[in-house]
Amino acid sequence: MSPRKNRTKRSKKVKISESKQPTSAKPTKKAKASSLDRYLVNQKPTDTKERSTSTRKKSSRKRPQRKKDPLATVRRLKHAPATNEQKLRQRDDVIIVDDLPTDDALVRLNSHVDQLLTQIMGTGKPVFEIPSRSASNIIWDETSDILLLGKDLSQKPFHNLGSVADATRLMKVLEIIHEILRKNIHVTKRELFYNAVDLFQDQKNSDKAIEDASVLMRTTRNSTHIIAGAKGVAVGRIKIKDKGQVIDLQKMGSGAWNISPFLDQIEIVESDAEFVLVAEKEAAMIRLTEAEWWKAWPSIILTGKGLADIATRMFLKRITRELGIPAFCLVDSDPYGHYIYSVYLRGSKRLSYESPFLATPNLKLLGVLSKDLNRYNIPKLARLSMTKFDLERTDQLLKEPFVKQRKEWVKDLKLMRTTKQKAEIQALAMHGFEYMTETYLPEKLTTGDWI
Repeated sequence: MSPRKNRTKRSKKVKISESKQPTSAKPTKKAKASSLDRYLVNQKPTDTKERSTSTRKKSSRKRPQRKKDPLATVRRLKHAPATNEQKLRQRDDVIIVDDLPTDDALVRLNSHVDQLLTQIMGTGKPVFEIPSRSASNIIWDETSDILLLGKDLSQKPFHNLGSVADATRLMKVLEIIHEILRKNIHVTKRELFYNAVDLFQDQKNSDKAIEDASVLMRTTRNSTHIIAGAKGVAVGRIKIKDKGQVIDLQKMGSGAWNISPFLDQIEIVESDAEFVLVAEKEAAMIRLTEAEWWKAWPSIILTGKGLADIATRMFLKRITRELGIPAFCLVDSDPYGHYIYSVYLRGSKRLSYESPFLATPNLKLLGVLSKDLNRYNIPKLARLSMTKFDLERTDQLLKEPFVKQRKEWVKDLKLMRTTKQKAEIQALAMHGFEYMTETYLPEKLTTGDWI
């Protein structure tokens, strides 16, 4: 598959499977076959017709056998076009934010402060008008398949007992943002909380003020230089540059690269990956990393270790957009796993104003699907009964418009609701510890069995 024009510079194509014969006459240990080699060997031939040797003489010439391309289905998968920001901006009912460089963010902040000063000088009663982040103001854009923030506003006047605390906390956050942008440094949400702990009292108050500041400035939180500790990790066929240092994610020893919250300082150098695999859990990531799965199946693998943080979601969005490759998600077969997939897919409601920078609408749900429990003979002992909360979460998902438009997703959730059974990714280990890497994932990718 030839690389797309807009794709980041790619290195020479790495062969999926390669072995070298020893030059020495001494007997050597046979090289361990890759998971791809073992998968292809175990496949049944597509032509099952047997030719009669009694009536037809065998030809002495051997017909060359065409090698199967296990990634043919993946390569045919059309990469979803990048979110059309111009079309989104044409909508008059949503808020569109910008990802700004430091100097531009500082200019925008000063502009909002000037407007506040004008109110003080004019009426003596300054008011913050902030887009409401309530559920009723969340809009699903069907064209881009992401959640966006509507234009309904909530007011936070200084001269009101009900809002003076929120307005004061917001003003303090704006003051801190001005300081860190001017110094060109970053601070964590926890640091910001302790900087004025007597005012914020609880971190949920400072976190709310941070989000208010971002949406007030119409910019991403990353542009304000306020970050959260990133917990995601990544490994595989990609090289990145961080502050001038080139990091090869294939050469991370027995571990993986900790996704940096300073993504504005990260540059993608090159990659020959064909796809991205997102694992919900660290346990699945450990299995994939130990098997060096990306060598046989050219990929980039990452995990958010549960519900992903902003840095992990932003990194996924960035590599799929810049490399122009598809992405697949591997989660538990339960409502929470489907919810985690949905957040990667179209963004979260709380941060809907940042969805164009965080959501990956082309992400496919690879597994573990509800139908897989029977198809791959997951024993009853390895399955769990769904709780009342699980059933409620499933019903909530089935009501979401972005779920309703995907018939296969609805079908799988309804099957889960009917059987009232769930299972973890690790239940595949009932068939052997290498079953996930050598059988389950290869078969799903080769046959195109995803949602």
